[in-house]
Amino acid sequence: MKVTHYHPGAPCWADLGSADLDASKQFYSGVFGWQAAEPEPQAGGYTIFQKDGAAVAGVGPLQGPDQPPAWSVYASTDDADAAARRVEAAGGKVLMAPMDVLDGGRLAVFIDPAGAVSGVWQPRAFPGAQVYGEAGALSWIELVTRDQDSAIAFYRAVHGWEPEVQEGMGYTLFKLGSDAVAGMTSPAQGSGDAPAHWQPYFGSDDTDATVAKVKELGGTIFVPPTDIPGVGRFAMVADPAGVGFSIMHGVM
Repeated sequence: MKVTHYHPGAPCWADLGSADLDASKQFYSGVFGWQAAEPEPQAGGYTIFQKDGAAVAGVGPLQGPDQPPAWSVYASTDDADAAARRVEAAGGKVLMAPMDVLDGGRLAVFIDPAGAVSGVWQPRAFPGAQVYGEAGALSWIELVTRDQDSAIAFYRAVHGWEPEVQEGMGYTLFKLGSDAVAGMTSPAQGSGDAPAHWQPYFGSDDTDATVAKVKELGGTIFVPPTDIPGVGRFAMVADPAGVGFSIMHGVM
């Protein structure tokens, strides 16, 4: 289904910061069947991945020597400047002040009190991902953090999300009205002092086949294809640069 509008607070985009754009384009195109659109000359190399002509994700160069390669996720907003003010009032830090991105929209990037980075997107000509929740497209976002009480208070203030704890699962849904829009979980055992972070999930018609393609193209498998009763079949993987993401067949 083609998406033309996101409600404020709804996840709407994911992009990859990469130290090797060509390698990233080759890997993700091979895994998901994406096509890398020719970047606009003034975009600094930032490239839109498309699937069947619809924008699904982005990839761009790192912005400095201290920036690690990583996926970033964004929620839609009707006012990026107001969102940045809410971030600071709630104890977060604005890493990239609101700025216009050509005629596409207005962007801000921030860090929550536990150290997880994400952003907001105020759409103009570009709404965000033009397909969501389907195979080969962004389907879910998940916060991995030890400080869940702080995260609940922060994202309620910034996005208006309300938590719904899934009893017995060690998992919390963030809801926007009646819609579940994101999840939150604790780091896996043995992950040591891994920092808080947001993880994107991309849809797949066949999790096992997609994971096999990840491995074939030089990626790493962290969690092999696993069934979640009542939800679907997922896996956690990383690209050849070590950037993690998840694959899901089913609906969160």
